[in-house]
Amino acid sequence: MTHWKEENQALTKTFEFTTFENAMRFMHEAVPFISETDHHPTWTNTYNQVHVTLCTHDAGNSVTEKDWELARYLDELYLTFNSIS
Repeated sequence: MTHWKEENQALTKTFEFTTFENAMRFMHEAVPFISETDHHPTWTNTYNQVHVTLCTHDAGNSVTEKDWELARYLDELYLTFNSIS
């Protein structure tokens, strides 16, 4: 698994899946945690990949613990997701 890159005051990572449908399901399954924490990623989907950028707008568009918390959650979801996909 690739690591998060910290660049341009943001964390970035691309998650890769076996199919487009799995990539979409990953995004959908992340929504409850994202809504609960009220910390929203900038993310896009290209076929079987989900590209994620995290930064905290309220902190002057910089990386904060909120970003690392969401990054850890997405990593955990990805591991769990791939073990059942």
